Amino acid sequence: MVDQTSGRQAVAQVHVTRLSLTDFRNYHALALDLSPGAVVLTGENGAGKTNLLEAVSFLSPGRGLRRATLDDVAREGAGTGFAIHAKLEGPFGECEIGTGTAGLQPGAETGGRRLRINGENARTADAMLEWVRVLWLTPAMDALFTGSASDRRRFLDRLVLAIDPAHGRRALDYEKAMRARNRLLAEDSRDGGWFDAIETQMAETGVAIAAARAEMVRLLAAMNERLPEDGPFPTAGIALEGTIDHAIGQHAAVDVEERFRALLRDQRPRDRAAGRTLEGPHRSDLLVRHVPKDMPAARCSTGEQKALLVGLILAHARLTGELSGTAPILLLDEISAHFDPDRRAALFSILEELNCQAFMTGTEASLFSAIKGRAQFLSVSAGAIHEQR
Repeated sequence: MVDQTSGRQAVAQVHVTRLSLTDFRNYHALALDLSPGAVVLTGENGAGKTNLLEAVSFLSPGRGLRRATLDDVAREGAGTGFAIHAKLEGPFGECEIGTGTAGLQPGAETGGRRLRINGENARTADAMLEWVRVLWLTPAMDALFTGSASDRRRFLDRLVLAIDPAHGRRALDYEKAMRARNRLLAEDSRDGGWFDAIETQMAETGVAIAAARAEMVRLLAAMNERLPEDGPFPTAGIALEGTIDHAIGQHAAVDVEERFRALLRDQRPRDRAAGRTLEGPHRSDLLVRHVPKDMPAARCSTGEQKALLVGLILAHARLTGELSGTAPILLLDEISAHFDPDRRAALFSILEELNCQAFMTGTEASLFSAIKGRAQFLSVSAGAIHEQR
């Protein structure tokens, strides 16, 4: 089906219809019926708004929007772990996802949280990506452009993961191989056979990671070219910086793998002195520019950086919907605090166009007055949630 107003192919919506929490953060027990489209959570700071968004973020692989340890996520004083249960509706019909650590010993080596989909144990968290994609934007990400390169890599890898579910496994395999190489370096091992085997795996997975990131940059650039230049959120120009990233696109993947493998072999003395691996996709950086101003994002004002980041998330949400066929769920924490009424209204309009379920938080309901009557408004107070009429 084509959206007659935009001319774009419409995407189906996946949304959470019911969310149940047990001993999650400040929620002892919660059962919440949710509407499709915009869900607005308002209340004072510390009431539990972000905690609810964090629970929804656990419907995707990883450690959620706060990157918290599983023990920290469980409600203080609860000795049985936490549980999250969500009912979803989408083009596939209904789906139930349950995850958590309930029943596991705190701190036990269990391989992470348990996951069940439609009553069956899932082998990996990547299985959730077959049913739902979740993207988020939090105040902690406001410093993305001025923070560390590792934060930007993590941000980019989550964008890739939403479209390429295999990306997470590649990243884990690369990290495992790199840790093994670093141990050999720390032990001052001279076993060339072990180094060769590990470096071969690092080259294969590392180049695959770099290629997936490069493809994401290309896809986002193509999406930005389709968006209006005078839109409410500025276009972000993005590029990758790193030894492997520069080679991707200029040489065949097999040649880049061989070059990376040779580089790792030749740099063993330098890496041994440093105690770690100094070259590879784990050292890459995401470079972002404010296209209308032709300025590095790090040099833009705080407000410009926020608008740039929102524009990047919205472009990626649109891309995710088009490539996967279903709109992602968006988690937008304190999204309206830095925008004037016109830009807030433009944001809400874009979210409706994306046909996504979007959870948004704020201290005042008045910040969301532009969608009054077109969104579900929930009041959060001390771990309790009530619907506003």
